[in-house]
Amino acid sequence: MKDKTGRKVAIIVAHPDDETLWAGGTILANPSWQYFIASLCRSKDQDRAPKFKVLLDTLGAEGKMADLDDGPEQIPLDENEVEKTILKILPGQSFDLVISHHPNGEYTRHRRHEETSRAVIKLWHKGLLAIKELWLFAYEDGNKKYYPQARQTADLYFLLSAEVWQEKYKLVTSLYGFQENSWEARTTPKEESFWRFTNSEKAMNYLLQNTPL
Repeated sequence: MKDKTGRKVAIIVAHPDDETLWAGGTILANPSWQYFIASLCRSKDQDRAPKFKVLLDTLGAEGKMADLDDGPEQIPLDENEVEKTILKILPGQSFDLVISHHPNGEYTRHRRHEETSRAVIKLWHKGLLAIKELWLFAYEDGNKKYYPQARQTADLYFLLSAEVWQEKYKLVTSLYGFQENSWEARTTPKEESFWRFTNSEKAMNYLLQNTPL
């Protein structure tokens, strides 16, 4: 799982903690990668925003937050607004690897995860992001039947070492402050999986086939 290429990686997520839940093991196992973590929501969240900054320091990553609406109503966001927000907070347009949400999210359901995924794929397809590889989180929860699980049939599937998982779990519980009986702590996957794309046309076709109603 380790890769010492030092590649330039952008992780684009809806919320602070998504980067840890769905890709934290991958981040921890590849410390030579140059990370920029973009969170599209919660920059004014007095609890989560400071913790996100501590996370960046802990991981040796750079990052930035925006404050897209994330109210409980989950009113759909304008696609252009999401795309513009991504371009505004990223430090550039060219990356060796971008990691982001799946068009259907990681569990049933969170609209902001879905919107983030669509925006990333469309920006790549439009040529507004130059990406060598795109990895989309590959998880499912059986329509709420169980906690999100990594898809073993995905293009990339990593079983985290006990040491890496413990570090990841500490980020969720000790750094972000989720209680051990919380959904986040109970969810924290011991496996991570991703759908991998090297062609924006294929990613766009995948998006069209996986757009939730």
